[in-house]
Amino acid sequence: MTQILVIEDDPNVRTLILKLLQAEGFDTLSAEDGRTGVHLATIHEPDLIICDIMMSELDGYEVLSQLRQDSTTAAIPFIFLSAKSERVDLRQGMELGADDYLTKPFKRTELLGAIAARLAKQANLTQPYVTEMKRAAQTLNHLAYRDPLTNLPNRILLHHRLQEAIAQTSRLEKSALAPQRLIAVLCINLNCFKGINTNLGYSNGDLLLKMVAQRLDQVFGQRGMVARLGGDEFSLLLNNLTSCQEAEDIAQNVLKTLNEPYNLDGHYVRIESSIGIALYPDNSNNPDRLINQADMAMRSIKARGGGYRFHTPEMDALAIERQQMESKLNAALANQEFQLYYQPQVNLITGRIIGAEVLLRWHNPELGLVQPDKFIAIAEGTGLIIPIGEWVLKAACAQAKAWQNANRLPLQISVNLSARQFRQEDLVKKVATTLEEIGLEADVLTLELTETSVMEDVDITIEILTKLKEMGIGISIDDFGTGYSSLNYLKRFPIDKLKIDRSFVQDITTDPNNAAISKAIIAMAQSLQLKVIAEGVETEEQCNFLRQSGCHAMQGYLFSPPLPAEEFEQLLLADKRLTFGLKTK
Repeated sequence: MTQILVIEDDPNVRTLILKLLQAEGFDTLSAEDGRTGVHLATIHEPDLIICDIMMSELDGYEVLSQLRQDSTTAAIPFIFLSAKSERVDLRQGMELGADDYLTKPFKRTELLGAIAARLAKQANLTQPYVTEMKRAAQTLNHLAYRDPLTNLPNRILLHHRLQEAIAQTSRLEKSALAPQRLIAVLCINLNCFKGINTNLGYSNGDLLLKMVAQRLDQVFGQRGMVARLGGDEFSLLLNNLTSCQEAEDIAQNVLKTLNEPYNLDGHYVRIESSIGIALYPDNSNNPDRLINQADMAMRSIKARGGGYRFHTPEMDALAIERQQMESKLNAALANQEFQLYYQPQVNLITGRIIGAEVLLRWHNPELGLVQPDKFIAIAEGTGLIIPIGEWVLKAACAQAKAWQNANRLPLQISVNLSARQFRQEDLVKKVATTLEEIGLEADVLTLELTETSVMEDVDITIEILTKLKEMGIGISIDDFGTGYSSLNYLKRFPIDKLKIDRSFVQDITTDPNNAAISKAIIAMAQSLQLKVIAEGVETEEQCNFLRQSGCHAMQGYLFSPPLPAEEFEQLLLADKRLTFGLKTK
């Protein structure tokens, strides 16, 4: 409704004007003097002001002058009322910026005509700005609720729609005639998506995300709402389901739909997916919680290789346990709860200890001994792996220096670097500083990286590894054979060693495939002039096979489990060896 402010010190005139305006449907404000009028105009910013000229304290000219100097009121249409009709009075008002001038007494039609003309002119002036503001608001609304790459709804809009669906279903549930309905939230993740970015480039990675979004929207858009949560994660919101089986059938269809081949700039690829499912009202009636539960179920099934899985209460218990462990992990470094263990690496020709892999252990007063597979992933996710990794490197190098001084043996120490540690911008500087502070020769240190981590960005990997190699540090690829590196990339990396993963060694004497893979790794390494270390060697038969195949060294329980520094040092002092008959002495 259009609002008009009337500033008039004559109560009879003021009342007459107000009644006239209210009869025409205008919203009105009134002031009996100029000072009050300025105050009301500043607070309410009316659409138009009608003001008498001859008033005490602050006359109409002074009112207009003050309003025109304030940016919030400067553009408000202003009509003067006055008993004066001299040209000089009219000119003075117009020079101050008045839009019109009515002489008392005036007719009803004159006042309404002046108001209509001023409002119409104002509308013509402001309409382009209003239109532009509406367009800007629509653009901002689109940016706020849509994913810029795929144009799908984003997480915020998904949350809103899920909240609306829950409210609607809840209302229907109160009706005795309405059958029970389920709402399903599906969290969809593309397995091994990083490999697409690494091997085919980020432009093809973006193209794949667009194609996935298009498939999901075309096949399931009529059935529910498809959204992109971020990265390689999508979501599907399904309303009015009659059973869990219906959600399961749709999940299976999603897996099948996404597994069809994609043409990425001439490269045909297939992708597998992982889907987590959470249901209302079975799992929760809270939108945030349902989305988190679907994500939790997705991560659970992804760890098993992919497929789909419904959320279960056990997952909530594991999440609580993880939160508690994360809280304790935050204080572990400050409380000196970490300890380094050392697993001997033994030369398969001489049988002597040639080095040790450094393994981290966590002794918590409440949890006891926590194995790395329980807390390393948490440390990675929270970023704690960076300060923990720095402590491990310094402590391991200090221990290696102590053993070197005491035994004068050419003992190498191998320290694992996580993917997150390896991507630090100042990694090379931190390693160099650590070696310098401790006084340890660089060739005593070997850094171990997983096959997956070095393949995330090949060019950056080569740059970092080259700098470390130039310092004299050894480079080893851990868990080799479990990732997706190619020989083309492998020969470009400045590395020294490959470590055969324990999953191959475990059945190396009974599984022909594992035996063939292990022999191929050893032969390939020899051709590239790389040394090979086998992990997880537990039997004489495994050791014999590796020795006969030309493997350089081994580590495993056959010789020794990981040991605290004091116990490992006793092995060095005793010069414990693996004899020709593969029995230790």
